[in-house]
Amino acid sequence: MSILRLLVAESEPADDRAERRDSVGKSSGETYEDALRRIAPGATIDRVQPIERRETSVAIADYDAVFLTGSPLHLYHDTAENRRVVDFMRAVFETGVPAFGSCAGLQIGTVAAGGTVRAMPLRPEAAFARRITPTEAGAAHPMLAGRSRAFDAISIHSDEVATLPDGATLLARNDATIVQAAEIRFGRGILWGVQYHPELTLAEAAGALSRQGDDLVEAGLVPDLATLADHVGLVEALAERPDDPSLAWRLGLDRQVTDPDLRQLEIANFVAVLVRPHAAGRGRG
Repeated sequence: MSILRLLVAESEPADDRAERRDSVGKSSGETYEDALRRIAPGATIDRVQPIERRETSVAIADYDAVFLTGSPLHLYHDTAENRRVVDFMRAVFETGVPAFGSCAGLQIGTVAAGGTVRAMPLRPEAAFARRITPTEAGAAHPMLAGRSRAFDAISIHSDEVATLPDGATLLARNDATIVQAAEIRFGRGILWGVQYHPELTLAEAAGALSRQGDDLVEAGLVPDLATLADHVGLVEALAERPDDPSLAWRLGLDRQVTDPDLRQLEIANFVAVLVRPHAAGRGRG
């Protein structure tokens, strides 16, 4: 089996990376590294921050896959940061290196290929996306192989894909977000993307809730920060005791979220179906 070369592209601004490290001890890119080390032991993993500069120091084509992290970016705003990260994604598409994106990663791939992103019209999705349902195409797609007919996933976002680009296939949705998973083909490239976060741990879900507490109160998801703190406490307890059925029941969760093999299933499927064959085709398999 080949030693994979993987590239993680962080789209968090520097201040947000620092805040996340203070909260849960890792940036989004470092979280992705941990997930990839579990799924692809022995892989060489590098990280870049294309949001901060036009990335010219990395030869994307030298990698077997690119992973795009979550981020608080709002891609419907015309900013230098957004332009840089979208240009980076277009460069990934041009190389034909397969890509996987979580949350903002899906949105970046969407915009790079000609689709649109918007603020969610009703409310954000916080901590867990509920009853994600594969479409007919999604039920047959290898990214969602092993998923239930309806499943929950760690998720926290206030933006969503509004329109998928030409060449994209909708793979899953739920009542809160019309595009929960999609495949995007553009130029020579392909991106498998999800609006949720298969890379996150339950402890990181709790940290995200705490960091965004004021926003969640303002959105009307909880009446006050004290109520939120009680909910965060349950998520933190489940992170420590993921096999405790009473905690999972109180949060309305099952093994699709509490079992890391199931929680990270989309990334593992991506590595097995697209990344390893890509590496083998380059003579490193």
